Amino acid sequence: MNQVFKNLALRSRVAPQQGFTLVELAVVLAVIGLIIGAVAIGKDVQRNAEYTKIKNKFIDQWEQAYNQYYQRNGVVLGDSQTAPQNMVNGERFLAAGTRSGRDMTGVTPPNAICRAAAGQGMTRGFTAGTDPDLRALMTRAGIRMPPGRAEGLEDRYVYLDTNGNPQEVQVCFQWNVPLGNGSAANAVGDGMGNVMVITGLTPDLARALDQMIDGKPDEREGRFRRQGVLNNAGGTNPNAPGQEWQASNRDQIGTTNDRAFDEDQIAIVTAIYRMNQ
Repeated sequence: MNQVFKNLALRSRVAPQQGFTLVELAVVLAVIGLIIGAVAIGKDVQRNAEYTKIKNKFIDQWEQAYNQYYQRNGVVLGDSQTAPQNMVNGERFLAAGTRSGRDMTGVTPPNAICRAAAGQGMTRGFTAGTDPDLRALMTRAGIRMPPGRAEGLEDRYVYLDTNGNPQEVQVCFQWNVPLGNGSAANAVGDGMGNVMVITGLTPDLARALDQMIDGKPDEREGRFRRQGVLNNAGGTNPNAPGQEWQASNRDQIGTTNDRAFDEDQIAIVTAIYRMNQ
């Protein structure tokens, strides 16, 4: 009996177990929130750095390669050196029995110049084996191309969209027909002369590039525009404000369905970037 009382006395002297106080729980939750916020901010910083890299190491270097080709050959890509048309793929335009100059608003433009195949979403055609190959032109002129995706794929660059899916940027070059005068219908088109065509852009990447190039993300004005957007040059209000990029990262690739699944590959757009020559 004495032993039983001793055991009860020992148990009574054992300190009761204690949980976390409200202050301690609040501190832990605050630390967890800071960690989650830092991770989210880190992803945005990393993505912005990748977009800047695409601009500086890919788009800008292709513009430099284009300008170097002009400086070394005296003509733009694919133009005739004996009878220059001042048009990308101008030699094919000349071979069709036409020449540049005078009223060009109604002419049929020549095909684009790409590497092996046209980019996804391009409205202009490219025929491998008939139209000049972009890589072959640069190589013959001794011009160093950007590293791109790999050897032989210098015209392409792969990156991850905001859902972590791979996307491929591709560059081609073409000449665009000038806009016609008069009604707004005649103002439909790109109408910027010799341009770089950039395909495979997610909407947020397109806006970021537009901001870096033109100073504001506007899909229908400036040197950097969305392919095929109404320019309004012949409309009733040609000085109207610009237009936001209509696609968004909520659109699934190939659609404008405005769905927001994390598993979706994000929609892509095609942009044109006016060259100086």
